[in-house]
Amino acid sequence: MKLPEVLDEIGMSRSAFYRMRARGKAPKCIKLPNGQIRVRQSDLDTWLSACEQEVD
Repeated sequence: MKLPEVLDEIGMSRSAFYRMRARGKAPKCIKLPNGQIRVRQSDLDTWLSACEQEVD
């Protein structure tokens, strides 16, 4: 998935995503030779599942 698609799906700004990525808390990313970032749908789904918290 392209980064704008990922940001839309998780409802996050680009700057917040890059801060999260710098801390190692973002989903696994692939950096293409042209510098663009991609995220596999499966990696995003895994990351979202890990972020889930049970609400009382």
